[in-house]
Amino acid sequence: MPITKGFRVLVDQAMAEVKTYTVAEVLAKADDKNVQIVDIRDVRELRNGTVSGSYHAPRCMLEFWVDPESPYHKKIWADESKEFILFCGAGWRSALAAKTLQDMGMTNVAHIDGGYEAWVNAGAPTESLEARKAKG
Repeated sequence: MPITKGFRVLVDQAMAEVKTYTVAEVLAKADDKNVQIVDIRDVRELRNGTVSGSYHAPRCMLEFWVDPESPYHKKIWADESKEFILFCGAGWRSALAAKTLQDMGMTNVAHIDGGYEAWVNAGAPTESLEARKAKG
């Protein structure tokens, strides 16, 4: 069966519909207690580090963790006072994920343009997996 709508079209459509922040804009919000930065990358990608203070919610479980009707629901997602800013490796998966969460009814979701790659290239704060585990 031929693909009639490729990933690039889907990503472009998502980018047109979701709030997108630059790394600098997220850094300006980083100390806001009502902002939660969310790493949606696969756990194997965490070996390369992550955004300091981010919460890990793998893309494969995101819809299940967000939905309060799901047996896998995580309470963090029920906090409507928070803005959830997603990131992935390059900003494609996070755009798609933010769009999906909007489709589920969330209005307090955005993503980081360029993802973790842009974050690292900007010299923004990161932490290793070991440091993350040590925090508990």
